[in-house]
Amino acid sequence: MKKNQKDQQRDISHYILAYLSDNPDAGDTFDGIAEWWLLSQQIKFETRNVSEAVARLVSEGLIEEREGSDSRKIYRINKTRVRDIRTMLHQIRRSNDK
Repeated sequence: MKKNQKDQQRDISHYILAYLSDNPDAGDTFDGIAEWWLLSQQIKFETRNVSEAVARLVSEGLIEEREGSDSRKIYRINKTRVRDIRTMLHQIRRSNDK
């Protein structure tokens, strides 16, 4: 689902305020806000979203979690669920095209 312009502006306003809340002495130009502040906040927001999405995909058995040689977790597709995943993606694409 695509966000409309009002939702996008609300999100950007949230990112700016979150950055200023984390960095109350900050000040920057328009270009600095667009390039650095928003990027910083979006990375924080997206990292949290990615973490939650990965946990959900693991719990649903769609991806697998393994420990790598350096003790970091490695995620891969669950090969026994490839057909289910492709069906799900096809359905999502069809609903987004409407």
